[in-house]
Amino acid sequence: MAVHTTTSLDGKVLEITLDRPKANAIDAATSRELSNTFVAFMDDPVQRVAILTGGGEKFFSAGWDLGSAADGESFESDYGAGGFGGFPELKHRPKPIIVAVNGMAVGGGFEIAMSADFIVAADHAQFFLPETRVGVLPDAGSIRLPRLLPRQLANEVIFGGRRLSAEEAKSWGIVNKVAPSAELMDTARALAAEICVSAPLSIAAVLDIMRVTEDLNIADSYVAMRKNDTYIKAINSEDALEGPNAFAEKRDPVWKGK
Repeated sequence: MAVHTTTSLDGKVLEITLDRPKANAIDAATSRELSNTFVAFMDDPVQRVAILTGGGEKFFSAGWDLGSAADGESFESDYGAGGFGGFPELKHRPKPIIVAVNGMAVGGGFEIAMSADFIVAADHAQFFLPETRVGVLPDAGSIRLPRLLPRQLANEVIFGGRRLSAEEAKSWGIVNKVAPSAELMDTARALAAEICVSAPLSIAAVLDIMRVTEDLNIADSYVAMRKNDTYIKAINSEDALEGPNAFAEKRDPVWKGK
């Protein structure tokens, strides 16, 4: 079976490259491959942050492989436990994901990026959703983009095929950082290193709290947070004692994740 992803481990950071020339389009088999990688990452006790990028400099990902669609692959295909792209539908994921957009993020490629916790983009990157022009629709994009952009601007992207440059996406808060192409991965790695300074149980709790309170008002959010298992685990952990002790002793904390 063809392999279209490569991985490398840099300390606690897992780097994943989608490498499927010419446009890093994703069929069901490639999505399952990505999903298996992300599931293993979430279960690994050492790995803290994942960075997903694309091979080459032209495309991060062109999204759904329309060639496979023409051959009979459908929206109901098995894309793996994490859904299309490997992680967007993983439930209760305790670790952050950075997407390093090295080129055009088209259709499902843009949707995958929107599902990440951080986006770092090359300065020539573009983001757009062309699905309605080929007779389908941006399912995840129709849900996620109106939550990230003003509705009228989101409509231009979803209905009209408007492209967002890396800088414009950054100005609207979709992209965290923009870097020259040659500095893209170093920028993503620096961000990952910043995340790894924090306690892993704290990060997991914050991710879970944001998830469970996303549609709640403030009062109900406090109630949900106090009852949240990951919150309770974090505030009662050894690491919750290690942090203040390390601060008092003027040393770096040593996180155990327990």
